[in-house]
Amino acid sequence: MSFQLRREEVLDGDRLKAMLGESPARAAQAILIAARENVLEAQALLGQILLDGQGIAQDQPLALRWFEIAAQRGHLMARNMLGRCHEHGWGCVADASVAAGHYRMAAEAGLDWAMYNYANLLATGRGVMEDQVQALRLYRRAAELGHAKSMNLLGRYLEEGRFCDADPVAAFYWYRRSAQGEDFRGQFSYGSVLAEVGRIDEALTWLGKAMSKGHSSFLRVSSEALLNAQHPAIRQLSHAYRQRAEQLTNAQS
Repeated sequence: MSFQLRREEVLDGDRLKAMLGESPARAAQAILIAARENVLEAQALLGQILLDGQGIAQDQPLALRWFEIAAQRGHLMARNMLGRCHEHGWGCVADASVAAGHYRMAAEAGLDWAMYNYANLLATGRGVMEDQVQALRLYRRAAELGHAKSMNLLGRYLEEGRFCDADPVAAFYWYRRSAQGEDFRGQFSYGSVLAEVGRIDEALTWLGKAMSKGHSSFLRVSSEALLNAQHPAIRQLSHAYRQRAEQLTNAQS
């Protein structure tokens, strides 16, 4: 099927993003045309839809190539996605050290997602020397830019006093911000702290949101943590978490 596309649709990056939700196949055609016409945002988007198989046949090596093209032209998210490809072996041989280089470049240019991804490598010593202090610094910078996943991890460092002074008040603040930012791990952290201070109804609400958004491996680990909760209503959630994990696993098989 062919589509008649207005030129402003082809050349407008924001319009292309909106089209993906409306009609993936139509959007994919527009993105492909715009990428070939050297529209930077379209080149990065083309890499993403090729990676995801959204409206177009999945092709990880070709996705990697379009990310490279956009990154070379200064697109920071494309640079970050190059890092993701090299970290996970999407369209290439997995190499965490190469991934770290891409993340670092985008992080130094100010991209919050790259700060988070680079911090994850630093925190675990994958592809780089482990450096918890630098990881914490990057999580904090990304959190201050509004990155919800980084907010949760910053909260964990602050709660546990790892490589910083313990600050439960600040940890609670960042957990709340992360939860409100729709990160399921942040919702779990925030709900867990609320339960510890006796705000059970609020805790159940946030833990329920985390259960609805979390993936199967997160839910399995979290169900074990809930078994140690003091309040019986919180402990009862452990069974619901396990059931939800099984549902997600069965749906994927």
